[in-house]
Amino acid sequence: MRIGALEAGGTKMVVAIGNEQGEILDRLSIPTQTTETTMSQLTEYFKDNSIDALGIGCFGPIDLIRESATYGYITSTPKLPWRNYNIVGTFSEALQVPIGFDTDVNASAIGEATWGSAKDVKNSIYITIGTGVGVGVIIDGKPHHGMLHPEAGHILLAKHPKDTFKGTCPYHENCMEGLAAGPAIEARYGKKAYELAEQVEVWELEGYYIAQALVNYILTLSPQRIILGGGVMHQEQLMPIIHREVLRLLNGYIITPQLQDIENYIVLPKLNDNQGIMGCIKLALNEMR
Repeated sequence: MRIGALEAGGTKMVVAIGNEQGEILDRLSIPTQTTETTMSQLTEYFKDNSIDALGIGCFGPIDLIRESATYGYITSTPKLPWRNYNIVGTFSEALQVPIGFDTDVNASAIGEATWGSAKDVKNSIYITIGTGVGVGVIIDGKPHHGMLHPEAGHILLAKHPKDTFKGTCPYHENCMEGLAAGPAIEARYGKKAYELAEQVEVWELEGYYIAQALVNYILTLSPQRIILGGGVMHQEQLMPIIHREVLRLLNGYIITPQLQDIENYIVLPKLNDNQGIMGCIKLALNEMR
């Protein structure tokens, strides 16, 4: 069986062919341009590979409500050429195969829950901290949807007493994405994150904001594991700060085996940045079944 996977991003589209075991047999990156140009390249790739099903993890917001007239659409995205675009319908018409559809970060959460760091638990969250912040939520083994889908990268945080930075989010002055994503680090210090690796105060502040968000997720979602991905988390000095700050902020209010073994509770991904594509493969398999 040949399974198509599409990790649809605002700057690039990663397409791949996999199998039922989540193995990636082929992969290609295509720049995200206009819908007409990009979709032509994507459909040609999948037609050439004779796929049995397709899984899409897509930038958003997207409509995941199957009863909705706009199910399968990219909706109010700031990427104007893709606004109100029927991505699932277009692929369905062109390929005539089952199509699984979810957010890009939910796809990563599904990949890690199926084959990676959360495969031994039923409830987990995957957080990507890079050019933005996205949160995928798995509850009882399934990605959480509701009125829309979680946009937990925009939860509001208390500013650090010494932080005068306004934040980069155009909607909120003090949301996690605006305070802790890669562009926020660059805007606050005038340098990219990798150029600041030796500056301890940068990562103490970053760890403070990430930990504060994690405490909110712990208290509301009660995940059995938290996985932190994205480019910002490539800074190895960050995870010990996050562990310490989470325990400090919880202040003993919750005592569980997971928190007593926090190094194995808040962890990095295991799938070597393949979690998104592997999650798309799982979305396709679920749709077939």
